[in-house]
Amino acid sequence: MSTYFDTAETRSADERAAAVARDLPIQIEEARRLSGFAVLKDVDPATVTSPAALAELPVLRKSDLVAAQKAHPPFGGLTNLPLAGFAHVFQSPGPIYEPGGNGHDWWRMGRFLHACGIGKGDIVQNCFGYHLTPAGMIFENGARAVGATVLPAGTGQTELQAQAAHDVGTTAYAGTPDYLKVILDKAEEMGLSLGITRAAVGGGALFPSLRQEYADRGISCLQSYATADLGNIAYESPAMEGMIVDEGVIVEIVTPGTGTPVKPGEVGEVVVTTLNPDYPLIRFATGDLSAVLAGSSPCGRTNMRIKGWMGRADQTTKIKGMFVRPEQVAALVARHAEISKARVIADREGEMDVMIVRIEAPTGEGDRYASSVVDALKLKGKIEIVPPGSLPNDGKVIEDLRSYD
Repeated sequence: MSTYFDTAETRSADERAAAVARDLPIQIEEARRLSGFAVLKDVDPATVTSPAALAELPVLRKSDLVAAQKAHPPFGGLTNLPLAGFAHVFQSPGPIYEPGGNGHDWWRMGRFLHACGIGKGDIVQNCFGYHLTPAGMIFENGARAVGATVLPAGTGQTELQAQAAHDVGTTAYAGTPDYLKVILDKAEEMGLSLGITRAAVGGGALFPSLRQEYADRGISCLQSYATADLGNIAYESPAMEGMIVDEGVIVEIVTPGTGTPVKPGEVGEVVVTTLNPDYPLIRFATGDLSAVLAGSSPCGRTNMRIKGWMGRADQTTKIKGMFVRPEQVAALVARHAEISKARVIADREGEMDVMIVRIEAPTGEGDRYASSVVDALKLKGKIEIVPPGSLPNDGKVIEDLRSYD
């Protein structure tokens, strides 16, 4: 296997800047033609040839995307193709609808899988969800780009997953960081030997202790940073020094809530411009925090690096690979007249994410609200009933107690 996915990964700074100066104005021109990008109608694309020039344009936020999609369903007038022109349409919590293509490396995940050492001859057990949300298809599209075979396992049914991994000879895992351990432990319990040596993970924090546990079991585990809207944004290489920005996007780090770039090395919100002509998102604010890591990766890839996921610019929190947003907590409270307030707490038990939902209500058992929690938050969690007035009056509805050190 070649060391690199393509020659773009090792370009000089001047070569990459020249490519941006060529490609970015084309993308801006494509966006200006779309009804969803009315804010760009007075922009001269020929002047937007660098990240510095890009920083003069307005930021597109998730809330803007939701509003646009309500006005112009399903994609808000932000795509160059009609719904029927895409291979898939997905729904994420919000609801937000995302288009999906099945062209070569449409989501740009192949570059990450290649960095993981996954390619022809590998059997990838893809444990990302295939139902409504796009993660499963994002990784499947990347596996096709590197020539690997996919076992579309999805989530759950761990005993069957362990059996399948043994029977078909799975060599690589794709999924959230902690679910691989569940499969490995189940296989040991069942007396099954597995041949997994590589793991490509995302959708949650990869804690150092968990990565070390996989290494002790002979599994190299690397992580990517991707979203349902943008696809792959950045990824780890075997050097494991920060995350390398993908060649198909332009990443800025800005002061949260603004579009103003921070000073190099400072923590700020990740804003991404994608060069995908089918879905040209311009300065899309992810709500995630990160910072630029100085220098280039020792692996030889030369693009900008970021330090990885460093939390959220707002209270939105990812638990078990799924975002939980403040508006979802509000929807839970609105379902029951007796609930005065609720707080979602993200924590860890061992290497697993757990969600605790504290509900202020006069009386009652937590089981009474179990179905409402799943309906509103899309996750199961431990429910604790607390007396009215007992939750802190600090404006928080989501609290993350997990340590990322």
